[in-house]
Amino acid sequence: MRFPPRITRIGAAVAVLSALLVGGTVATASPAAAAVGSICYSALPSQAHDTLDLIEQGGPYPYSQDGTVFQNREGVLPSQSSSYYHEYTVITPGSSTRGARRIVTGQKTQEDYYTADHYATFKLVNYSC
Repeated sequence: MRFPPRITRIGAAVAVLSALLVGGTVATASPAAAAVGSICYSALPSQAHDTLDLIEQGGPYPYSQDGTVFQNREGVLPSQSSSYYHEYTVITPGSSTRGARRIVTGQKTQEDYYTADHYATFKLVNYSC
C-alpha cells in the first residue's frame, strides 16, 4: 500500500494555525490545487485498489499506456515538471475500452490521485480515513 506524504498537510495546517494565532495572513491555494478534492482509500472502487496494488508491485499492467507520463494538459493537478506524473488505468467493468477512470501518481512524493471522469476532476487518495 502506498502512503502519501502527510507532512504537506500537517505543514499547511500549522501555517494556517500560526497565521491565525499571530494575526498574519494565509496564502490561498492556486486554482489548480483548489480543483483537487480528496477521497478516502476505502471509498475507491475495488478496481482502483487493484490498480494501486499493481503500481506498488511495478506491474504487469493491463494496458500499454499504463505507466506513461501524464502531461497534466488540463492543468487541474498542481504544476510540476513534465515527467512528474504518471497515469494508470482503473478498469471499468463492462467497458470494451480503457474507460474514463485513472490513477495518476506523483513520483517524488508518491501522491496518488483518482479520476473517474477522464481528467476533468481529481481526488487525492487519503489513506488515513
